Amino acid sequence: MSQRRLSIASVFASAAAVAVLAMPGIVSAAYEHSANNEQGVIFHPEHFVSQKTRNQVKAETLEAMKNGRLSYGERSSPSFIPSTGSEKIREEVINELLHESPAAREARIHSIVG
Repeated sequence: MSQRRLSIASVFASAAAVAVLAMPGIVSAAYEHSANNEQGVIFHPEHFVSQKTRNQVKAETLEAMKNGRLSYGERSSPSFIPSTGSEKIREEVINELLHESPAAREARIHSIVG
């Protein structure tokens, strides 16, 4: 009986084949799958299993924000919108604009434009 040596090319080809054949199984374990639609993915939230509660995640996020461990865009913005000072409702503002005098309108536009 003769013995054949494995070539480097056949080892790489075998490893590539194993990787390619394992990919569908790895991808199907995720909670998002590729799809032929505008989004490009379909989300399956039931596939995601979290080990933490919502309160634990929020507490960790607040702690990271305090310590400066979050980079820009990772929830480093405040969770509330600061008040601009005006307590008027939309209808009040519209009524004021409809009933303002031409001089007041000119002054308002001039203050905005600068």
